[in-house]
Amino acid sequence: MITQNNRTLLFGEGLFETIHWRGVTKKLILHYERLKTSADFLSMPCPSFDEFLNHLMESTKDNLDKNVKYCLFSKGDGVYYNKPCDYEYQIIIRDMPQKPTSVLLTYSPFKKHSKDPVIYHKTMNYTFNILVKREAIKRGFYDAIVLNECDMITECSSSNIIVLKDSRLFTPSRDSGLLFGTCLQVFLNHQLVNVKGLHPRDLEESDGVFLVNSIMGVLPVSRLNENLLPVEDNVCHYLNKILIEENTPIG
Repeated sequence: MITQNNRTLLFGEGLFETIHWRGVTKKLILHYERLKTSADFLSMPCPSFDEFLNHLMESTKDNLDKNVKYCLFSKGDGVYYNKPCDYEYQIIIRDMPQKPTSVLLTYSPFKKHSKDPVIYHKTMNYTFNILVKREAIKRGFYDAIVLNECDMITECSSSNIIVLKDSRLFTPSRDSGLLFGTCLQVFLNHQLVNVKGLHPRDLEESDGVFLVNSIMGVLPVSRLNENLLPVEDNVCHYLNKILIEENTPIG
């Protein structure tokens, strides 16, 4: 139940993780580590990993292969600048969605600023992402690429971007203004992806572009605006195989 001292409702001060629930996995640990890091940044109380896991297991029971959203709400008084004193949580469970074979992208007219500290955390204030996605769908695209104040690539509304060029994989640098997702973190941990500043021409002249998030996995981009892009199914299959391995139950 959402109470009157819920600072997430009052001020948007809250966090969430979207999890492909498969039980206790290496990837689940990455979700918790990101949640805890962001809670510390916002001075929010946060459950321990064992408490986090118990919340998930009690809610999902024996149901695996589910789309699970773990919401962490901050609790405190109604003074906006005061720090929260407690937390409450809510878990939303859905079936995994059908995955498209490839997607169409455009550029969003809305931009991020790399100095905005909030964009580096998965907060409950998702209005910007909603506007990006709605505007892209209205124009007939799956999603839109958000540029920063220097017209550098950041991310889409709910996914990271990976670019293939000359048999190497690249993703935008974090300081361009984006949230590193847990799937992207898996690839970085395996040293499969290189981090560098990317511009629109890097995507348009690439050998392939992919979106990645926890629910859809890795998706190839077949068209960027009017530009047809190569679809590298072998790369997509390989990266998805890595994600499956990292999301396999431990023990």
